[in-house]
Amino acid sequence: MVQSINMAGIRTAWTLLTQPSLLRPDIVVSDIRALSWDKLRSRGIRFLVFDKDNCLTAPYASQIHPPYASAWTSCLKEFPDRVLIVSNSAGTNDDPDFQAARAVEKALGARVLRHIEKKPRCGREILQALQASPGEVAVVGDRLATDVVLANMHGMTSVWVQNIVSRRGDNLVAAALRDAEHAAYRMATRLGL
Repeated sequence: MVQSINMAGIRTAWTLLTQPSLLRPDIVVSDIRALSWDKLRSRGIRFLVFDKDNCLTAPYASQIHPPYASAWTSCLKEFPDRVLIVSNSAGTNDDPDFQAARAVEKALGARVLRHIEKKPRCGREILQALQASPGEVAVVGDRLATDVVLANMHGMTSVWVQNIVSRRGDNLVAAALRDAEHAAYRMATRLGL
């Protein structure tokens, strides 16, 4: 699958210049195995939104990354019918006839959002699909400028997953931006920002 330019991300870049705090995650974990379902529920979270590529699967793959299988099964059991996968590849206009979305749904056992706006601008579409209020939703992903900003722009809890599944097959632009995000986060943390 070829991913088109993320115009929603480009439009949001201007917002980030004046509101850099949108890049700050509420929760930071190494990967999905470090998520505490009880802690999320204690924050009022009833619904989980996951990025797919490099958070659950290798880039553009449908199957769960094998070391994450147990955590993913636990998540689906703890939040039955309340998990949504939101990708900037599967489920978008880049996904002809939503073939990739259907393959991911079959492999992962969770619904994939069909959306027009890419992350971070698809918050309304997520809330509408879940029929949820922002405070009930946590967004889990590996990208500060898409997943974390998406959650923060729309009043949801942002969960940043620091370790990616694989660089192999990754979108080169996304990989370069992720590296820059990690460097900026490390610098901001050192400076106490």
